Amino acid sequence: MIPAAIDLGIITILFFVLGMIKPKWPLFFMENPSRFIILIVTTILFMITATLYGEGLRREKLEQAAKQPTSQSTIQAPVPVPVPEKPATK
Repeated sequence: MIPAAIDLGIITILFFVLGMIKPKWPLFFMENPSRFIILIVTTILFMITATLYGEGLRREKLEQAAKQPTSQSTIQAPVPVPVPEKPATK
């Protein structure tokens, strides 16, 4: 997921730079593209990229935590329970 987020980030930067220079290039399918539309699309793509990157880091962290064996320090010893005394018999 992280490589996909990096790729999308690069595409977003290229989209933004090309769109600010000449909006007709990235928005070739529109009759009257504007720089404001480029800014809106870039913002949305940036939010998607940041979410994808964060989710990739979270999943990678979970996978690493699952691979590590549990150490002895995390295993807790059972709590001693007092044994009830026998009642005195006559």
